[in-house]
Amino acid sequence: MSLRPTLRAATTLEARHGFPALFRAPFDLNLTIISDIILTASPPGHDAAAFLSSLSGKPLFPFFMAVQQPLADLLSMFMPADDPKAKPSTGKPTPLSEVYRALYRIATGQLGWTPESAWNATPTEITEAHIGRFGIGEKQPDPEQAAQNEALGLDPEFDRGGLRALKAKISQGN
Repeated sequence: MSLRPTLRAATTLEARHGFPALFRAPFDLNLTIISDIILTASPPGHDAAAFLSSLSGKPLFPFFMAVQQPLADLLSMFMPADDPKAKPSTGKPTPLSEVYRALYRIATGQLGWTPESAWNATPTEITEAHIGRFGIGEKQPDPEQAAQNEALGLDPEFDRGGLRALKAKISQGN
């Protein structure tokens, strides 16, 4: 059986159980959460319910041992790829529900994906596509400047400071 760490699966499972409980489940031998992970992360057309039903009446210990590492690997893929542009955080961590919401907005808004494509992509696929489209190390718009631009009816991503610097450079003959 193959499982896919989609944004939909990550969002659903995190909302139901919280990431700490999800990550502990394979090692705590929690059949309820393990079953939910398998059912939620199974691609359409795979009969995960039939697979889980086939375990009925059989010893579960070999099943638990067989799924521990694959499920831990799957759950680690629910985390988005590291953003090389991100500054080290000094505040409290962002809840995963907010991270997943932001990834959905990036996929459907900035990348222009359909909602279904966004839900079926992995968090890493979304972050990598975003980096691929917008580049690594490129200056991100200043949120304050973006708000001012938007209030004036201008493009929120327009960099006025960058334009002034470019004009000054041109006027100096550089």
